[in-house]
Amino acid sequence: MDVAAQVVTELVANAVEHTDAATVGASITRVGKESARIVVTDTSRTRPTPGTPSPNDEHGRGLLLVEALAHAWGSELVRGGKRIWAELRVPSAC
Repeated sequence: MDVAAQVVTELVANAVEHTDAATVGASITRVGKESARIVVTDTSRTRPTPGTPSPNDEHGRGLLLVEALAHAWGSELVRGGKRIWAELRVPSAC
C-alpha cells in the first residue's frame, strides 16, 4: 500500500505541477492475481519524461522514483489529453 500511495502521489503531483489541467483523474485497478495498475489522466498532450536532476536539485526525481518502484510504467495520448500508468506487483494475499 505504501508503494502504491507513493506512486499515486508522484503521478498526481506531476499532473498538477507540470500541466494547466483543470481536472486530474486517478484510479487503481487490480489486473491479474499479482499486479495492480495505477492510472492518472489529465488534459495535457505533453508526455512526461524522467528528469536528470543534479544532486542538489530539489525537484525532478518523481518519475525516476516511479520507475524504481513500478514493475512497468508509461504514458499514452488519449482523446482529450494523456494517461500515465504504472503497474505494481501485488502479493496475492492482498
